[in-house]
Amino acid sequence: AQNGHGKVALGLFKQMNLQGLKPDKITFIIILFACSHAGLLDDGWHYFVSMSRDHSMTPTVKHYGCMIDLLGRAGQFDEAEDMVNSMPFEPYATAWMSFLGACRIHGNVEQGVRTAEYIIELDPNNASPFVLLSNIYAAAGEWKNATKVRKVMKDRGVMKKPGCSYIEVKKRVHEFVAGDALHPQKEDIYAELQRLSRQMEESGYLPDTKAVLRDAKEVNKERIL
Repeated sequence: AQNGHGKVALGLFKQMNLQGLKPDKITFIIILFACSHAGLLDDGWHYFVSMSRDHSMTPTVKHYGCMIDLLGRAGQFDEAEDMVNSMPFEPYATAWMSFLGACRIHGNVEQGVRTAEYIIELDPNNASPFVLLSNIYAAAGEWKNATKVRKVMKDRGVMKKPGCSYIEVKKRVHEFVAGDALHPQKEDIYAELQRLSRQMEESGYLPDTKAVLRDAKEVNKERIL
């Protein structure tokens, strides 16, 4: 499910049922997550309804969150927003964040702005809605608004944690932080990245600079990518 193999996950779920294994609420979270990341909207609805109809389970906030994410990714914004507002619990910031993420993916500025402002009211120290709203503006070419959001974020002292990743090589864990210049093998790493970039270009790869949400020249955008 985490690697985009939604149909494989659903196939395994069906095998579980055929073997008489009863799913629990965590199983349904995995299934709905798989449907969301594989774009299986009809299947997602089927299993969400099946929880209560066939298994006498009441969906939790996490199940609703998966459905909101699924609807948003499918571009069904009105349905996703209706689900947030009709949940049998008080709407929480994480559910709205799923919706806001979908607005960023599809470039829905109007609903994205409204949602981000609401999340910031609920959780004013959370950097994520500021960043997503800034990215929504930037993707739409509204650089002044994007800069304004970043300024508000800075003025309020809201900090975004830098992205990081880990890999294990020969039983040693290496940490990489966005813009990292501290790794002891940084020169070798960046040299290898440049070699791979040249090889990709020679093979016909064209960088999608639309993914760079900064007001920069094209050559600088390629470097950022």
